[in-house]
Amino acid sequence: MENFNKFLKTLLANSQITSSRNLNIKEIRFIISKINEYFYTNYEGIGYTNVLDDQFEYFSEFHKFWEKYHKEVLNPKVDEEKCEQVAGVLHDVYKKFGRPPFYELYDTFSLKPEEICTIRYFSANQDFRGSRDFEDLFKKYSEDPSIFDKSEIISKPEIFLKNLGITSLSQSDKRIKYAKKASQILIDNKIEAYDLLDFCDNDILKLRNLLISNKGSGFGNKKTDMFLRDMIVLGVWKNPKNFDKIDVASDINTVKVALRSGIIKTDIALISSFLDVFCYQYGLIDEISALAWRKVWEIWNRKYPTENIESPCLIDYFVYRVIGKNFCKETLCIFKCETKKHEFKWHSAKNRTCQICYKNKVRNSAIVVKKMLPCMDEEGYIVIEKSNFVSSSNALLPDLKECPFAVVCKPKNSNFIKLNPPKSISILGQTGWESAKTRANEGGGGLMS
Repeated sequence: MENFNKFLKTLLANSQITSSRNLNIKEIRFIISKINEYFYTNYEGIGYTNVLDDQFEYFSEFHKFWEKYHKEVLNPKVDEEKCEQVAGVLHDVYKKFGRPPFYELYDTFSLKPEEICTIRYFSANQDFRGSRDFEDLFKKYSEDPSIFDKSEIISKPEIFLKNLGITSLSQSDKRIKYAKKASQILIDNKIEAYDLLDFCDNDILKLRNLLISNKGSGFGNKKTDMFLRDMIVLGVWKNPKNFDKIDVASDINTVKVALRSGIIKTDIALISSFLDVFCYQYGLIDEISALAWRKVWEIWNRKYPTENIESPCLIDYFVYRVIGKNFCKETLCIFKCETKKHEFKWHSAKNRTCQICYKNKVRNSAIVVKKMLPCMDEEGYIVIEKSNFVSSSNALLPDLKECPFAVVCKPKNSNFIKLNPPKSISILGQTGWESAKTRANEGGGGLMS
C-alpha cells in the first residue's frame, strides 16, 4: 500500500495538478511515462513471485501491489439473500421441467461406459468448447477407436491432436504435454480411464485430487470438475463417495450469471485483464463464484430435499450452457431498414433483410443498430423461443418465454447493470505476461496480437 501511495504522490508533486487549469503537454508526458513505468515495467532486483509451481520475476511495481491487495480492493462477497432467490428459481425450473435441465448433457451415440470415459478423459484437458465438440469426438471414436489408445497417444501425441482436429488451435506444445501426461497417469498405474474411480476407492474427491496433483496434465479445477460431473451424469460411474464435494465448474458463463444475479458482489466493477497482472482477480472471482453456487445448492437442498440434486456441479450445465451461453447474451438485435428507416427487433445478427418490408413482399436491406440481452426488453421472447433448449423436438424447457433468472436479476429495472465476468491473460505463452515484460527506461513491451 505504501508503494502505491508513493506512486500517486510522485505524480501529484511533479505535475502540480490543480482544478483551475488544464495540464500542459510536458506534464501529460510525465504522467503517461510514470503510469507506464509503475504498471507495466520492472527493473533488476524487483523480486520474484511463486505461481504455477514456479518462480517468476515480478512484472511491475503494480504487480507486487496487486498480488498483495487485490482481494482487499475487490472485496468479493457471497450474498446469501440472493442465493436463496436463485435457489428458488432452480426449484421452479425443477418443478416445471423435472430433472432433464440438470442431468441431460449430450448424445453419446450408444457407446459403452468405458468408451465414453476414455473419450472424455483424453478430451477434458484439451480446452474443448461444449457438447457439439464432444459429440464429434464420440463419432470419431466410432470410426476409429485406436485414436484414443493410451500407448499410441503417449508415443505419437501430435497424431492424436491431428486426429482430434485441434492442431490449428493455440499452444500446441502445451496440448502435446497434456496428452502425454494424461496417458502417463494411466500407464504408470496400469489402468484405463474407466478404472480411475475404482483405483481411488470409489471416492470421487480422491480422484479429483489425483488428477489435479499431476502437474502438467492439464487437469485444472474446472476441467477436472466437468469431467467428473459428466461421468456421473452420463451413468459411467455409479454412486461415488463425496460427489457432493464437486463444485460448479467455474468459467466466464457461470461467473457472469453469478454477477448479474447478485449472488456474488464486489465493491468495484471488475477490472480489465490488462490490469489483472498474473490473473489474481480471475482466480479470486473463480473461487468466490464456486462458493456462491455451492451456497445456492445448499439452500435448494435444505428447502426442497425431495428434489435430490446430489451435488452443486449438477447446476453447472444448466447455468453454463442454457443460461450463460444462450439466454444471458446480447442476442436481441434492433435493426434499422436502410430504405424506410423504420426499426424492428430480431433474434439473429446475421439477418440482412428488413423483415417489416419483407412481410409486404418488398426486399430491403437492414443493419444492426443495437444489441441487448433478451431479458432487458419486452420482446426478448423472440430470442428465447428460438433457442434449441426451448423449441427443438426434445427441448429441455418447452414453451419458455423468458430467462428464469429474470425474476432475480430484474433486468428491466433502470438500475440494472449488465456486469461482465473477468477475463484472463495467460502468464506464459507467446502472448502472455511473461513475454510482455520490459525493463524501465527501455520502452516497448506489452501484449502482442
